[in-house]
Amino acid sequence: MRIYNTLTNQKEELRTIEDGRVRIYACGPTVYNLIHIGNARPLCVFDVLRRYLEWRGWDVRYIQNFTDIDDKIIRRANEEGVAFDVIAERYIEEYWKDAKGLNVKEATEHPKATENIDEIISIISELVEKGYAYVAENGDVYFRTGKFEEYGKLSHQPLEDLESGARIDVSDLKEDAMDFALWKAAKPGEPCWKSPWSDGRPGWHIECSAMARRYLGKTIDIHGGGQDLIFPHHENEIAQSECCNGVPFANYWMHNGYINVDNRKMSKSLGNFFTVRDVAGKYGYEPIRFFLISSSYRSPINYSPEIIEQGISALDRLYTCRQNLEFAIKNTTQKTSDAAPGLIQGFTDRRAQFIRAMDDDLNTADAIAALFELVRDINVALTESPSLAALEKALEIFDELTGVLGLLYERRQDDEPDGIVEEMIARRAEARSQKNWAESDRIRDELKAMGIVLEDTPQGVKWHRV
Repeated sequence: MRIYNTLTNQKEELRTIEDGRVRIYACGPTVYNLIHIGNARPLCVFDVLRRYLEWRGWDVRYIQNFTDIDDKIIRRANEEGVAFDVIAERYIEEYWKDAKGLNVKEATEHPKATENIDEIISIISELVEKGYAYVAENGDVYFRTGKFEEYGKLSHQPLEDLESGARIDVSDLKEDAMDFALWKAAKPGEPCWKSPWSDGRPGWHIECSAMARRYLGKTIDIHGGGQDLIFPHHENEIAQSECCNGVPFANYWMHNGYINVDNRKMSKSLGNFFTVRDVAGKYGYEPIRFFLISSSYRSPINYSPEIIEQGISALDRLYTCRQNLEFAIKNTTQKTSDAAPGLIQGFTDRRAQFIRAMDDDLNTADAIAALFELVRDINVALTESPSLAALEKALEIFDELTGVLGLLYERRQDDEPDGIVEEMIARRAEARSQKNWAESDRIRDELKAMGIVLEDTPQGVKWHRV
């Protein structure tokens, strides 16, 4: 598999630290509100990456953190007059609802910043001891950005360019404007933890370095996140981790593109953002997932209701294909041992096409195209009374590919056969065998009035509700 490495600006063969094992760290949400569809994109993208690697036989250790202490969380808590952890736990629970709705698998571990204070203090202490960090007079601790000669290697800009273009937190406590906080001394009334420098709390960037080292080791295989995290968050993670540990922090960096609304970047400041919960309330969760993975993960994507509705139509085709396959398997008369090698090879070729796309930098757009070409092949085959072996192979491959993409999970089969419908279909079949077309049509019309649509196929009568 080749993936695009932001660090080198090129596709590279995935070669992991340990053969057959891959260690992935993906930045998770800051839990002060419901997640929006921009937050959901990396959740779904890296969920697909994890699913694909596991499907191909890798042992994946996947870590996604929760930032559960932060200025925004404290501000929200103060507004509501509750403790910070009440806000954090509330929105962690809300996150689980949306993640489940999006069919995102739980990570191997979901560490919280507040559960890793000792590891955070240990790293900061090492950085202070090595001269890469310093303690300000108020008890803050800052990283000496200028001391790390490779600063800017992820965003591919020298320090002076980053400084001129960045929104810098200017403080008289800093030696240099570009230095960033590793530890923040607590203001009156703020939550805090004891440290050698002050009662305070960790800065944002240091928590990921601490949790990555604790759960994955000093060097990890893949670090993922949204494009907006390249600078300063991931740039700062690299600086503090490599200065502390003396080894590369992550060998591959993967970043997904932005979500636009009306071709403008989605942001709260522009008032054009949509929570996952709101969109799911109207369309369901699965169309959101389909939208988020239907394009190459590095490309920007444009959100609109029309795009979501197109995704619903695409999912309809997938659900219908699977239902037709199940029906054909149940009702086929071709139960011979004939393996239909030509037909089965065609299905297998689509699987190989899917793998080639996914091996090319997780190209889900081309992978989904391969899936729909498989659907077309299946639909053609169903008109030709294929053997049971061919049908079962088609279903096996179809389920493999949709499973890797995490699709076809939301709808419940509310059209399972029941006695009344099956009895009416049997009476209609008997009427047709006796060429009693009037009775046959009457039963069909009665079923239609009940919301039951019949479809005569080579394998028998298929039905569904509308």
